[in-house]
Amino acid sequence: MKHATYFSLRKIAATACVLLLLSAGAGCKKYLDINTDPNRPTEPSINGLLATVTQNTGLNVFRAANITGYYVQYLASPNASSPTDIYDRVDFSATWRLMYDVMADVYDLEQQAIKLNSTAHLGISKILMAVNLSMLTNMWGDVPFSEALTGTNLKPGYDNAQQLYSRCLTLLDEGISELRKAPTVTMVPAADFFHGPTLANATLWNSTARVNWIRTAYALRARLLNQVSKLPSYNAAAVLSAVDSAYTGMAQEARVTVFPLRNPWATVARNNAALVLDGWLSSNVVDLMNGTRLGYPDPRLPRLTNLTRFGDYRGTRNGAGRVGTGTTNDECYLVLAGHYSADAAPLYVATFEEMKFIEAEAALRANQPTRAYTAYLAGITAHMNKLGVAAADRDAYLARPQVGVGASNLTLSVIAREKYFATFLQPVAWDDARRFNYNLPGFQLPLNALLTQPIRRLDYPGTEQSLNSGNPPVVGALTDRLWWDQ
Repeated sequence: MKHATYFSLRKIAATACVLLLLSAGAGCKKYLDINTDPNRPTEPSINGLLATVTQNTGLNVFRAANITGYYVQYLASPNASSPTDIYDRVDFSATWRLMYDVMADVYDLEQQAIKLNSTAHLGISKILMAVNLSMLTNMWGDVPFSEALTGTNLKPGYDNAQQLYSRCLTLLDEGISELRKAPTVTMVPAADFFHGPTLANATLWNSTARVNWIRTAYALRARLLNQVSKLPSYNAAAVLSAVDSAYTGMAQEARVTVFPLRNPWATVARNNAALVLDGWLSSNVVDLMNGTRLGYPDPRLPRLTNLTRFGDYRGTRNGAGRVGTGTTNDECYLVLAGHYSADAAPLYVATFEEMKFIEAEAALRANQPTRAYTAYLAGITAHMNKLGVAAADRDAYLARPQVGVGASNLTLSVIAREKYFATFLQPVAWDDARRFNYNLPGFQLPLNALLTQPIRRLDYPGTEQSLNSGNPPVVGALTDRLWWDQ
């Protein structure tokens, strides 16, 4: 499997077949048909592929967040000077391969949709490709894409990151266009892990899930358009237009709720309980929410983690490692009672509260303070409601002068602070941290950090250096900024 850098194994087989044709002139199809059973399908059904790619895209969100969560200091390693904590050049070959495996399957879904003339499946494939590709390029910058998914090139070249950003926007537009057409192939709702599991039949999928897929595409479009806030090309009006077509409530969000076993964050929590230490919370996020830094407690913290044996909330400083043994409950970590880390917890891809914070930021940049403040309060309220915070505690938090600042006193830094809490364990939080130059209250470099500035990008995986040598760009330093982070 280590050589399947960009393709599923069936794509490698197809590529090998091409090479055999070139070298020997043999009939590859005949060769592959020797043991083919004509009564058994040789490719997955289109709805089978849909189930695979929707669930695995959700898992890719987890995989990205399980890297970037350390960089925004949601998470901290329980081991001192852990490479991820201290900005070392970590080899994320496994995550890279899994992301490309999912993108290869999304490509297959697209090809089957074209073959069967299925507008709904084609539209979804475009949106899923944008989800995965944007995560990939936001972590690594230039990555293989145009030559990487067909199975015909084992050493694909790298596409320019800025062009890939534009490609993601185009994919979303194409997806919206296809989904606005009446479906031409029956959709199995249970195969759509983003928007379909609760729907009973294809008619309900067509009337509900298809619209929610369009809303998800606009939500992703709003996220991407807002990502370039540092550049002259930033267009607040375009961001707000996308937000207006995105979610109007939490029921429309893109989330995965069905798993082979459990939510992957729950596996982290269970492993931790079994003394495979992981999922420890950073002192940065804990001290922001327990009252240490801001002077008031956040009622969402008990919905994220556990009380320590001291009856309070204590995080682990990044780079310092745990204080206790790991078995005596000295610090906070992900637990099965947490909203994000319960066995059946949803795995969020895009949320209503994120859209409200995007709206708040874009409206403020567009000199619309009243709209900005309304959206800002709505984002906090939605997130607290989602986590099950009592109405009295929620309202008391909103009434604090540091939170309920009023439209005339709302600033980008206040919006960024509250969005940081609302995007807990989401990869987009690292995009935001870089956009705002890590301007979070009390943020500090990890202990024993190898860099003098916060990390801005990942190094290319070792598998790329060995299997695709000569193509990966040279990474000078992990503080080098991606094109949108200048």
